[in-house]
Amino acid sequence: MAARTLSRLTRLALAPALAIGATVGLASAPASAAVWNSCDQWGNTSLNGYTLYNNIWGSGAGSQCIWANSGTNWGVWADHPNTGGIKSYPDAKKVINKSITSLSSLTSSYNVTVPSSGAYNTSYDIWDTDYDYEIMLWVNKTGAVGPLGTSQGTVTLGGHTWTVYKGSNGANEVFSFIRTSNSTSGTVNVLPILKWIKETKGWFGNETIGDVQFGYEITSSSGGLNFQTNNLTVSSS
Repeated sequence: MAARTLSRLTRLALAPALAIGATVGLASAPASAAVWNSCDQWGNTSLNGYTLYNNIWGSGAGSQCIWANSGTNWGVWADHPNTGGIKSYPDAKKVINKSITSLSSLTSSYNVTVPSSGAYNTSYDIWDTDYDYEIMLWVNKTGAVGPLGTSQGTVTLGGHTWTVYKGSNGANEVFSFIRTSNSTSGTVNVLPILKWIKETKGWFGNETIGDVQFGYEITSSSGGLNFQTNNLTVSSS
């Protein structure tokens, strides 16, 4: 199983851009010309309250290009070799900056079109403001990929049934919730998951949730594969 590696680089969008040069990937974007696209390693932009990242952070990566019609409708073409290790996490981020006890709701809806081959997961990546804790919610997975840590059993929370894994990558604790069956659309009630970690398990205290990311953690996509977010919403109060 592919170990979960530190994804803190998701936020390092100000690092020097490294052109990956796979402009052929842009041909896979919708014919109605996206409002933004990039093949840069750290390519990023902000659209209607979401920040988009190309985010090619793993070693041995190939080519990848991201396009967006909006912060909630975007996609990626990626051609990463059939080798182990996570190559990238292209994603959209919504900033929350609220403590768990001050949140009355935190929900998200997703609708994606993903390939039937390759090795990847479609996941939420949720961080506290200090980056001490990482909560991953995998809504689908394909190929030889797996979470970091050891299984803590199965739980039904937020409208889905998950197998929970707990581990550490040496820099932060990682709690991974792997949906027991693949889904390409749905709504996740995130707040009960955070409260379960805090109150039922006691794995952290009243953390301030910094941001909610949603994207594709890609290990391999040899030959070029398309990942499309048809719609994404993240809402909090």
